[in-house]
Amino acid sequence: MNTSLLLILGIIIYLVCYLWYGKNLERKVVKADDSKPTPAHTKFDDVDFVPTHPAVLFGHHFASIAGGAPILGPALAMAWGWWAGLLWIWFGNILIGAVHDYLSIMASVRYEGKSIQWIAGKMMRPRTSYLFQVFAYLTLVLALGAFSTSLAYLYVARPDVGSMSMWFIVAAVITGFLLYKLRINFLVGTIVGILLTLVAIWLGFKTPLALSYKGWLVIFFFYMMVASALPVWILLQPRDYLNAYILVLGLAMGVVALILVGAKMELAAFTSWSPNIVGGVPSPYWPVIPLIIACGSLSGIHGLIGSGTTSKQLDKETQGLIVGYGGMLTEGLLSTVVTITIAAFGLLVFKEAGGKLAEMGVIADNLKEPLYMGKNYVKAIDAVGGPLGIFTQSYGILFEQAFGISAQVGTVFSSLWVSAFTLTSMDTGNRVLRFAWEEVWEPLKASLGEFHKTITNRWLASAIPSALSIMLAWNKAYNVLWPAFGGANQMLAAATLLTVALWVLKMAGSLEKHVRFIIACAGVLWLTVFAGLWWFLFAVPSSLLVRGFVILEIVLALVFIYDFYHSMQKASPLKEQYQEAARP
Repeated sequence: MNTSLLLILGIIIYLVCYLWYGKNLERKVVKADDSKPTPAHTKFDDVDFVPTHPAVLFGHHFASIAGGAPILGPALAMAWGWWAGLLWIWFGNILIGAVHDYLSIMASVRYEGKSIQWIAGKMMRPRTSYLFQVFAYLTLVLALGAFSTSLAYLYVARPDVGSMSMWFIVAAVITGFLLYKLRINFLVGTIVGILLTLVAIWLGFKTPLALSYKGWLVIFFFYMMVASALPVWILLQPRDYLNAYILVLGLAMGVVALILVGAKMELAAFTSWSPNIVGGVPSPYWPVIPLIIACGSLSGIHGLIGSGTTSKQLDKETQGLIVGYGGMLTEGLLSTVVTITIAAFGLLVFKEAGGKLAEMGVIADNLKEPLYMGKNYVKAIDAVGGPLGIFTQSYGILFEQAFGISAQVGTVFSSLWVSAFTLTSMDTGNRVLRFAWEEVWEPLKASLGEFHKTITNRWLASAIPSALSIMLAWNKAYNVLWPAFGGANQMLAAATLLTVALWVLKMAGSLEKHVRFIIACAGVLWLTVFAGLWWFLFAVPSSLLVRGFVILEIVLALVFIYDFYHSMQKASPLKEQYQEAARP
């Protein structure tokens, strides 16, 4: 198998599933109708609820859900082998991830932009909403801590990339002012934004920003707090729109390069059932694979983002499919590109770093052997910059072989690509946490009086999760946080899918066979992740804090599945209870 055939196979699978399964969901399940005004129009406030051009919204949504996870997860999962990773990526994308993302957005649209947490309480029990809020908060704080750590490491290693990213923020603010306040022609504004992006890259090369790890964390704290409290048109929308050009360009060039080069897969397709991955201990493919690949296949965070920000910006209902379902398949394509690139060129990266690997007791040439790779892959990538390092350097070699461009140029470009993904997820995730904080206090609004305004102030609500995530990242705990985040994230996806299945059953009046299939997929995911969390608790050496997080995840998962079962047992749901915002 070579890179061309494998990637073309993946693209065909995604196209068929979008045109068949995705369109079926839109027509028969959601019954999208452009005559129904979306929350972006009915609740327009020029801060969070803003009708947005579908191209801009796709860019924001794709950049927000992708982050660094679809690169980090598949890069780590290579320890099982490239076929092992691709099987879960494709299976999870098609049957769970894309369905989860699309239905989360559309359920929120039908509920006037309410979060998936709020909808869970409406579909099941009031306490379910609070349990969901806790789960969501836990998951996102862990994610932001992990992203902050990985990005700080990247910026310390590449001060030019850190500088480019900061200048890019300035370019985005200027573009937002031109598009949304001066209201210049959209095409003209886009061209100006792209030119400003090129200037930002040039300035980054000329003025590298060399800061310490903790110095970058301080900057991230203020960035997340401010960016998630500002109106979306100032930074979030224009930055993500411009980001989309970097991200799509990087992805498109990767796709074209892999097809052109037709390189042989050098690393093993399968290594062993239990290679050494999590905490250095043997990690069984089932049930651990979803904890490692995480967002590269499916993600509960996508439901939070889709119902937290995307649904508030959707201009028309029929645009939800390309944004939600299409966005997840695009992320799956990215994970596919990452996996194939490392499989084809990762061995060359290891050989170039043969001296460093030898110092760690790893022989680069032996990594071609399946069992040896399974035992030593995670140790080997530490010598080349970790999961991000093995991908960016493999991508650089791909560029050189396909286009004759210096591998160094390709490495810098892919580093900027990773940075753009991760920054977007950090501030969007923090914005979703702000919404979650505000929703938790909503039932107490009447009794708290003026204090309610204080405790739900958007700046305070943004500062709290920013501080918590930076505290987790402060002691460089990324390697401990990632699997715990993966477990919480995947269980959140199962909970979200069960919630939207109830919405489909009770609200959309859809065919029962669709509901059964969605619930079956959610059940398999719930069981797999539940087993994975138990495995993590007893097999992986970790701190008391992380163990506490995992125990809490297990307890919340049990309570949630009980509430879901109880709700499903209602023979005749009181539909009037749900009619206030459904607008079927």
